[in-house]
Parts: sequence; C-alpha cells; structure tokens
Amino acid sequence: MHPALNIAIKAARRAGQIINRASNDLDQIKVASKQPNDFVTEVDKAAEAAIIETLQEAYPSYGILAEESGQTAGQGDSEFQWIIDPLDGTTNFIHGLPQYAVSIALAKGGVVDQAVIFDPNRNELFTASKGGGAFLNERRIRVSKRLKLQGALLGTGFPYRMFDQIDTYLAIFKELAQKTAGMRRPGAASLDLAYVACGRYDGFWEFGLAPWDMAAGALLVSEAGGLVSDMRGEANYLETGNLIAGTPKVFAPLLNLVQEKLPDNFRG
Repeated sequence: MHPALNIAIKAARRAGQIINRASNDLDQIKVASKQPNDFVTEVDKAAEAAIIETLQEAYPSYGILAEESGQTAGQGDSEFQWIIDPLDGTTNFIHGLPQYAVSIALAKGGVVDQAVIFDPNRNELFTASKGGGAFLNERRIRVSKRLKLQGALLGTGFPYRMFDQIDTYLAIFKELAQKTAGMRRPGAASLDLAYVACGRYDGFWEFGLAPWDMAAGALLVSEAGGLVSDMRGEANYLETGNLIAGTPKVFAPLLNLVQEKLPDNFRG
C-alpha cells in the first residue's frame, strides 16, 4: 500500500471517531449556515482539523484544499495537494440520518493519485491508488456488470445550492425515471461514487459539486473499471463541478441522454 494512502486512512479513521462521538449528542451541536441550504457544524471543523494535523505531520510540504479551511499552498509550492471533505453529508448528519462520510484524496500535478472514503456508520473503508485498483475493507471491488440503462439503478443529487440548472436537472430526471430501474438521492456524493465503484449503483450524475465532493470517489470508480467525465464527456469535472459516472455500458447512454437535455449555453 502507498505510504500516503496509509496516512490518509489514519486521518479518515481519526475524523470518523470525532464524528461518531458527536452523533450520540446531536442536540448539543452548534450549526451555522454558510449560505442557504449549505451547513457547517463544529464537528466538520474538528474533523477537518484532525485530518489536516495527521496529514501535515507526515507530509508537511504538501498543499491542502479543504472544504472548511480553504486552500493552503504547500512548502515550495509542492505538486502534491490533499483534497479533503471532513464530513460529506452534513445536512444528513445534523438530522441524524446515517448517510455521511469522510473523503480524502491526494492529487499529484492536478491528477488524483490516492483516495480514501470512510463511512463511520457502517465502518466501510473505500480506498484506491492510481493504477492499483479499488478496495472496500481491503477486498477488491469492481463496478457492476450492468449492460444498459434499462434496469440500471442510478445515484444522483438534487441541486441544493445552485438553482439555475434546476429545470435542466428535472428534465433529465424525468427522462431517466422512465428509462431506468430507479434513482436514489441519499445526500453524500462521495458515498454515491463509492457505491458505483462497488456495484451498488450502476451509474451516478450530479451538477454543481465541489472538488472535495468527488475527487476521491472519481478515482474509486475509474480504478474499479468504471468511467467518469463531466457533462461534455471530458475529464474536467473537478473544474466544472458536473459529473457523470457509470459502468462502461451504462456510462455512454447516460451521458448521451444528459447531453441531449443540456441547454446550448451549458458549461461543462
């Protein structure tokens, strides 16, 4: 196992302990709103601080991009950058809905190289290294063998911050509702992508994600034999925030259907 992946696992488990302890006393947690429908708690901040402390102790020169504390340059502008979401699914967490995760990715020269997604509720640890495959609790995982959109189960996320694409989203949703086995929207994109990687979903699509929502999950999917792109079929999803993922056979018809519904002025 790559040494950096080991450190990321240690950091994710440490954050998971903080989250699990806090989940036992939700009434005591202070919640603030960053913008409408976008919440942060003291637990997000404590988990992020623990992650950053663990990572910096081992790799002090690496840069950091984290949801709550923003971007920190590495010493000597390192080509390595950690991309961190300390608690993906904060809204679920606040409500006591047990669907949230810690997501940590390491990018080298802008390309994600290592990935960890840890679900502290189920004690499920998803890991991937570029070129080394994807794993769930150290067992190799692969995307499903689903061959077409018909019969596929898809994950998605409703727009909750950026409502300028809501009509486009709903048009795609309506079409897919008639052409698949169904769609699920549990509320933590990192876990949705991990579920594509291990075959629980056959595909996933969402608009308006942040890099920390999808960096680790996208590597998991590709290392598990799936395909990932932005809405243009290109690899710019970390920049555009729009992402499609799926098994090789589901990905193409899903991408085509989404593209048919996009307005001419849609970017990425």
